Amino acid sequence: MEYHPEIVGSTNAMVKLRELVAQVAPTQSTVLILGETGTGKDLVAKAIHQNSLRKDEWMVTVNCAALPPDLIESELFGHEKGSFTGASERRIGKWELADKGTLFLDEIGELPMAVQAKLLRALQEREIERMGGNEVIKTDVRIIAATSKDLAEEVRQGKFRADLFFRLNVFPVTIPPLRERKQDIRLLTAYFLKKHAIRSNRKVLRISGKVIKTMMAHSWHGNVRELENWIERSVLMTSGPVIDQVFLSVEDQILDSIMVGNRVKTVDEVVRAHILQVLKLCEGKVAGPGGAAQMLQMPPTTLHSMIKRLGIQKVYAE
Repeated sequence: MEYHPEIVGSTNAMVKLRELVAQVAPTQSTVLILGETGTGKDLVAKAIHQNSLRKDEWMVTVNCAALPPDLIESELFGHEKGSFTGASERRIGKWELADKGTLFLDEIGELPMAVQAKLLRALQEREIERMGGNEVIKTDVRIIAATSKDLAEEVRQGKFRADLFFRLNVFPVTIPPLRERKQDIRLLTAYFLKKHAIRSNRKVLRISGKVIKTMMAHSWHGNVRELENWIERSVLMTSGPVIDQVFLSVEDQILDSIMVGNRVKTVDEVVRAHILQVLKLCEGKVAGPGGAAQMLQMPPTTLHSMIKRLGIQKVYAE
């Protein structure tokens, strides 16, 4: 089996992911790809299609989050001339275009409830009707859906149809976030470095060890997409053969300061991190001239209490 070249990784999670792709690709089953934004859900969808019996037919993509709610139905199922204001001619929808091939519904969690009902019928009956038409059109379409949302929770909140969720969730494939497979960062870095050095016509050969350490410590809230963007930016901003500086954007730095994994830091976590940095700057000195209390503009007794409550190591609190 061939894999999409950008599905890079040697961790157990990525090995398992490739096994799942190999298992489901040759079948006709519906696949639901789950993962945070930037993990590469579109690449996994392409790998499934390219290794399926439909690989010589079209893979048609619809981004459900990129379309206004009143246009999604027309985009999916098409419309007849005069079916609504502005419909000056017949339009073939993406579902019909994907006949005999694959339809990839990206960010399906954003699909309006009214369209969810029509999608469910199309999945069950394998037939559609264009908006404003009465012709029943038989189709043979394989569905691959993807979402960054927790669809089970969306069902519990009444925002997503339970029957559609069960119809889509035949074969779920979960892509782990980059922070849970940081061992793959070196492989991904080498891949993207080569890719963007060629694209930019730059002779950037490697990334320094200190930068790799910084990358390993970074939270990567945008996952693989953020990593690739960072490498592309670094290639463009580096004049020599080695990337030896971290070119994180202001947005990246702000996110790093307020996020832990995929959640926002608590106030105590932010305060603890700030106090730690000040204590390191003061070489562990709390009270007196040049001490952390003076720099933080608070009484030493208050700072001592906070150090104790926040569990800051004694080596920085003497």
